Amino acid sequence: MKGKYYITTAIAYTSGKPHIGNTYEAILTDSIARFKRRDGYDVFFQTGTDEHGQKIEEKAALNGKTPQEFVDEVAQGIKNLWDMVDVSYDKFMRTTDKYHEKQVQKIFKKLYEQGDIYKGAYEGHYCTPCESFWTDSQLVDGKCPDCGRPVVKAQEEAYFFKMSKYADRLIKYYEDNPDFIVPVSRKNEMLNNFLKPGLQDLCVSRSSFKWGIPVDFDEKHVVYVWLDALTNYITGIGYDADGNNTELFNKYWPADVHVIGKDIVRFHTIYWPIFLMALGVPLPKKVYGHGWLLQDGGKMSKSKGNVIYADDLVSYFGTDATRYYVLSEMPQDNDGLISWEAIIEKINSDLANVFGNLVSRTIAMTNKYFGGYVYNKNVTDDVDNDLKEVVTLAYSKVVKKMDEFKIADAISEVMTIFRRANKYVDETAPWVLAKDESKKDRLATVLYNLTESIVIGASLLEPFMPSTALKTVAMLNTNLRPYEDIETFGLYPDGALITDKPEILFARLDAKVVLEKVNAMIAERAKEAESKKAESIKEVAPAKPQIEFDDFSKVELKVGLVTACEKVQKSNKLLKLTVKIGDEVRTVVSGIAKTYEPDYMVGKKLVLVTNLKPVKLCGIESQGMIICAENAEGKICFCSPEVDIEDGSQIF
Repeated sequence: MKGKYYITTAIAYTSGKPHIGNTYEAILTDSIARFKRRDGYDVFFQTGTDEHGQKIEEKAALNGKTPQEFVDEVAQGIKNLWDMVDVSYDKFMRTTDKYHEKQVQKIFKKLYEQGDIYKGAYEGHYCTPCESFWTDSQLVDGKCPDCGRPVVKAQEEAYFFKMSKYADRLIKYYEDNPDFIVPVSRKNEMLNNFLKPGLQDLCVSRSSFKWGIPVDFDEKHVVYVWLDALTNYITGIGYDADGNNTELFNKYWPADVHVIGKDIVRFHTIYWPIFLMALGVPLPKKVYGHGWLLQDGGKMSKSKGNVIYADDLVSYFGTDATRYYVLSEMPQDNDGLISWEAIIEKINSDLANVFGNLVSRTIAMTNKYFGGYVYNKNVTDDVDNDLKEVVTLAYSKVVKKMDEFKIADAISEVMTIFRRANKYVDETAPWVLAKDESKKDRLATVLYNLTESIVIGASLLEPFMPSTALKTVAMLNTNLRPYEDIETFGLYPDGALITDKPEILFARLDAKVVLEKVNAMIAERAKEAESKKAESIKEVAPAKPQIEFDDFSKVELKVGLVTACEKVQKSNKLLKLTVKIGDEVRTVVSGIAKTYEPDYMVGKKLVLVTNLKPVKLCGIESQGMIICAENAEGKICFCSPEVDIEDGSQIF
């Protein structure tokens, strides 16, 4: 073994099904892990899911599920998707795993007790999709600088981490480790945009929602997303805040590389290293922030039905063709493009014409001219030397590109073997040699050289297209070549018998036929999305007669703060809420239990009618009515103030 190699993906957020851009990261990281394994490293590859936060709490409520039920379903879907695209992870962890939650609580308490975390209050702008707070100066046109979505004014009690305390130490780490961030452009962005202007203290807890890991010494608070999510890289391999780390952690930490999207480089190269410094844990060796896989010709949109998912690509093209496209079309330091047309063209040009055709005709000629036997008669020509040089030098070139995280370039080096072998076929013209009995040994040598080239090429291709590589060498009645032998030409056994029933690895695709099916699928999904949208806005009751303003003015509406909530016994749809309305506290019974869990409601501000006559529901006096919306599917959503306004405020 050459040594240990610990590699991770960012953990996928369980707010919904990942599109191909998200899945690309798992495939990318898998290709690196597979290559390192074949190159003699002891690899541990971890991936998983990020399962806490306000957005998930809200999505679960809208789907009529508990947050745990919601994330269980989504996490399993993500795991299934990773399996579908042959991601060879050693550990799939979830941030709802109990051992992780316990360690996060211990980490939080340790940082608090040593003075790195303190209690305060936050007032600023909050972006729910990004789970991020922003100051006025950080907003772009009044919106979130990361995603461009609207933000809401937020004010709440919170715990904060003293980021600025470690800023100078992190800058020095950058200077001492110039390759810490790949590509270098991302490092310059972190230094110039965040570190040098000065770090603000980071909010590391929330008290306005419940779906998170409780701060065990202050259960009003839950641990905020990044201190929870980032620590998965150490908790997943057995870190213990009390110092009782597992052998797995001691063996594999520090991580050799975190593979992440460019949008979360800041969190992984500023927040994460500082957390580790505070814990006294060594920093990861490298963070690779890859680009995005963008839809060529327009933005992916569920309403348009054109979101590309990995399982769709697999159903049309197969797993390895899907892997090949996304890996070969993404530059190391830029974004890549994806479209159905481009995938079809790439499969036809590279996989069918270059690789598949080479394997097919080499096997066909071997069966036709030698009954399936591969002989090395060593009748050589000058043209053989150039082929052998290209084939035997490929490994060192691939290693260099992989070490630089230039995965597309590494694949290109492998494909150079197959392109050169195809040229060799044209140069040697085996069909002409076959007509001259005196050149039979030369013909055998040519076919041997082609077979050996395919074996070496397939062995280098395995990290990117594992199933195809194994099928290829199986048809040649051999195994993948170990990398310690891959620079030696001529190890294929003389006299081996290959298959007489070869499998077509990649047939040419009829673009017109495939695109007709794809467009029909897109149209159907757009129709379904439009139908759901129409259903959601459909009136659930006939319009009521018009009223005078005096009639409306009789209704008193105020903002209330839910301080406690529980299910009503003997009812599956009623919740009993304790609501603070200014200086007054009331009990309100509401039929929202099928949509909202009691814990979710605590801390929420809502709108309610406060001058209704009290009524008894299941023996409980209800002293008001919560204002809710309900769609045609029966989903309920309570009305809440857009900004954080005091409870008891009048609505008019």
